[in-house]
Amino acid sequence: MIGHRMLRCWNLPEGTLEGGCCMDGSSSTLHPIPKKALCVSLLASLLLILLALGLTGHLRLPQKHLQSSQAVRFTASDPNGILFLNQSAVVDQENGLVTFTVTTGVNQTSTVLFDTKHGIICYHPAYQERCLLWTMETSDYDNVRSLLQASAHQQSQFQLSVNETQRRTEFFGVLAASQADISTLEEPIRLLCRGRTIHWTKRAEGPGRQRLVYFCIDICFPNNICMSVCFYYLPE
Repeated sequence: MIGHRMLRCWNLPEGTLEGGCCMDGSSSTLHPIPKKALCVSLLASLLLILLALGLTGHLRLPQKHLQSSQAVRFTASDPNGILFLNQSAVVDQENGLVTFTVTTGVNQTSTVLFDTKHGIICYHPAYQERCLLWTMETSDYDNVRSLLQASAHQQSQFQLSVNETQRRTEFFGVLAASQADISTLEEPIRLLCRGRTIHWTKRAEGPGRQRLVYFCIDICFPNNICMSVCFYYLPE
């Protein structure tokens, strides 16, 4: 029995004041004084360490999420110093998302979401219960990349130069029979377009004289490129 119990115990080095802890709750035969307090103390310390590590990891996750997004602002003035561009964007580098918020002169706010991971742009026009989608092209990736790189240096303010700004207009035709199923889209778009109809669009040369553009939106990037994106309905 003595040999059996010694196999299940561990002993501190010879000459120490404390005895070892045993798996069956008893102490080593070399130390007849029970040392249950030592066992309980070691177990309690282990639990405290695990709890501290768990809390530290739990608290750091929200901080990482908050730090992954950065708000930036774009402004531009005409030669007379009059502000004519005032837009903002939220850059989420970790998820490759850039969300523009554009407010027009009549205080109407529209939202444009660039999802670089899935190659989709989503536009939610002001005061319209719809969202419009189109696929990103090389120029779109280049423009958004300039913003992602700038935000990596913690730049939160962009003052665009009017004289150096390049402007271009892109036309998109709304496909009447292309309503998208929101359940097939990625989470950022689902959140933006919840409760709204969603239609795919495609780039086109222009609406033609028989078709009128029914709304446009301007978006500017740090590389001094501004896009005027205009939509119209394609023939049935």
